[in-house]
Amino acid sequence: MPTDFMYINKCSSAQNFGQGQLSPYGHIQLSPSAGVLNYGQGLFEGTKAYRKENGKLLLFRPEQNAIRMQNGAERMCMISPSIDHFVDALKQTVLANKRWVPPPGKGSLYLRPLLLGTGPVLGLAPSPEYTFLIYASPVRNYFKEGSAPLNLFVEEDYDRASRRGTGSVKTISNYAPVLMAQIRAKSRGFSDVLYLDSATKKNLEEVSSCNIFIAKDKYILTPATNGTILAGITRKSVIEIARDHGYQVEERAVTVDELIEADEVFCTGTAVGVAPVGSVTYQDKRVEYITGSGTICQELNSTLLGIQTGIIEDKNGWVIEIN
Repeated sequence: MPTDFMYINKCSSAQNFGQGQLSPYGHIQLSPSAGVLNYGQGLFEGTKAYRKENGKLLLFRPEQNAIRMQNGAERMCMISPSIDHFVDALKQTVLANKRWVPPPGKGSLYLRPLLLGTGPVLGLAPSPEYTFLIYASPVRNYFKEGSAPLNLFVEEDYDRASRRGTGSVKTISNYAPVLMAQIRAKSRGFSDVLYLDSATKKNLEEVSSCNIFIAKDKYILTPATNGTILAGITRKSVIEIARDHGYQVEERAVTVDELIEADEVFCTGTAVGVAPVGSVTYQDKRVEYITGSGTICQELNSTLLGIQTGIIEDKNGWVIEIN
């Protein structure tokens, strides 16, 4: 849903980003030879703003998004905004669109920062100009199932990422390749696709747009971010919350066999929060998992959302209040 304003900032490859400006939400102009159009030189981030009961607006760990964009920009040979510029731009965008932040418990304002190679370049080379842009949209639940458990399909024909590739950075070029598998899975009634590692096809990687966790007893496992998996900010936060709650969390290679034997499975991401998985289908075998009240997933989601919305005390300095 279009909102009122977007933030735009430009710089050449020989400069650093300075102060940008707010502009009415609308189209942007690009050269046909823009680096992002010809060679996919682009990154994006995702974060949310929440409204507290007292009307104040909150951001959740925005500096982590800034750091991840900087890491991605280094990998993609791009110029990126500083952490301070990034966070300040998010604040400006939220305040300019504050009437679009839903009431408490009714959703959030999703913020999409983009870093694009917008300068003209015909030969394969880094763009001579970059644009940092943020737009916003009010959102509710990412999946059409709402809060109902997800049904995942384990993909064996297509890979999401390969070793020494760009799977660990949030480049735009990572996402179009997953569409074929995702569309195929959804046409068969699945919520999304769970990918395996490209080398052995034995270890879990991630879902199309979120990280994966499995749980058994008081143990929680999630694939390690070893270069092919995106280091999700929600993922990082859920690991810290789980350890605070007394769970033993391991980041390592997680096999399909361990997935099949798990008690619970859940996904994490900015868009999805902490989403329960009701079933996984692997090689035509459907495995079902515990969901609902009293689960680890529900406990972690309640705590995370409570911190993000200001209901639970933030003891880690994760939340920034916007004035």
